[in-house]
Amino acid sequence: MRLAILGGGGFRVPLVYRALLADARRGDAVVSEVVLFDTDVSRLRGISAVVDRQREAHRALHGDPRLTVRAETDLNTALRDCDIVFSAIRVGGMPGRVLDERVALAAGVLGQETVGAGGISYGLRTVPVVERLARMIAEQAPGAWVVNFTNPAGLVTEAMSSVLGDRVIGICDSPIGLGRRAARALGLRPADVRFDYAGLNHLGWLRALWSGGRDRLPDLLADTRALTSFEEGRLFGAEWVRTIGALPNEYLHYYYMAREAHSSVADTAEGGRTRGEQLVAQQAAFYREAADRPEDAFDLWDRARLEREETYMADNRRAAGGVERAEEDLDGGGYEEVALAVMRAVARDEPTRLIVDVCNQGALPGLDDEAVVEVPCLVDASGARPLAAAPLAGHQTALVQAVKSVERDIIEAVRTGSRTPALRAFATHPLIDSVATARALLDGYVAAFPELAEVLPKR
Repeated sequence: MRLAILGGGGFRVPLVYRALLADARRGDAVVSEVVLFDTDVSRLRGISAVVDRQREAHRALHGDPRLTVRAETDLNTALRDCDIVFSAIRVGGMPGRVLDERVALAAGVLGQETVGAGGISYGLRTVPVVERLARMIAEQAPGAWVVNFTNPAGLVTEAMSSVLGDRVIGICDSPIGLGRRAARALGLRPADVRFDYAGLNHLGWLRALWSGGRDRLPDLLADTRALTSFEEGRLFGAEWVRTIGALPNEYLHYYYMAREAHSSVADTAEGGRTRGEQLVAQQAAFYREAADRPEDAFDLWDRARLEREETYMADNRRAAGGVERAEEDLDGGGYEEVALAVMRAVARDEPTRLIVDVCNQGALPGLDDEAVVEVPCLVDASGARPLAAAPLAGHQTALVQAVKSVERDIIEAVRTGSRTPALRAFATHPLIDSVATARALLDGYVAAFPELAEVLPKR
């Protein structure tokens, strides 16, 4: 099967290729050709060099992987006759992320690319692009499955599903990472544990750990030592986790510890660089060096990858008292494993239970059928079917509904070209506490991104 990776020059593409090479050793690999699409030729060249080194290393150890790769800068050519599309584009590139962060911080609110003001700006810029992309996929590859990793993942998946229906499945590595860490804290093999997780992308809770016929989460909550042995337990603290009776996704730190998270991010920005600025510098160095030394591209990439993983959500961990990442979380693995599992499930009709982003279809009470949620699903050749989930607690439902309302306002703003729902999205987000600030944010982002003035021409 042919896989087209949109955003093929993206820094994390070698992780996907690593998973595909591992799959090739099974003898029944689902993908035989990879098409890397990107409009940035220099980034595409750098990542192609890394992939070439990966393929050479695999060939030396295991023989020819029979996994061809080609690079394309024309989208129609990249999509033509593909069976699976992996969407990992970043509208505005890393400089856009920096502006998303800086405009928010200048207005006195949290600057983060998918949560709060930055996420709203990112969504307003991304939704029109992915809707056009969805229409192109429907035309060029109508039978293709789309695996979406483009952020904000839940919002983007919902926008694309209006065109592609259930042939688009959103993925994220946060839920499976949380589940694995929790299972290991109890001495359990993650593969033997069934996770009950529910919410939205970057806004969900692990509510049960089923093993041996019973829920082991109460055991974990009762054991302070085990609970604080992994990142989320230390990030939120044993007392708060016990208070809500569930393990929050790491991104909920921005909501539960909003004051501390904002202060830490603001302090970092005032004293140096935002997260986006750090990654811009780091990745610019990698792509520059990879162009000069393609034979060393993989080592250069792996070194930059490790630095990226070590500094992931560093501000939040600093705000929580200096939480360190576990060594097993520095491997960079996660989302590419979920992506491969989705591909195998739909291509080989291998029924698999996965936590992914799909239309609710009545699975999670409190949200309509079209709302994209992040819940356990049964994935097979017919797609991803959400499994019925118990209702969220009242405080969880309130937060999920508030953020879903913001997502819907973003989509409405893009489709109508009106700034009214865009302003409403900023003003009603739980992390933005003032209508005046919301107006300043909307004006600030329109000034920072000329394309937003085109997306939102109606005042």
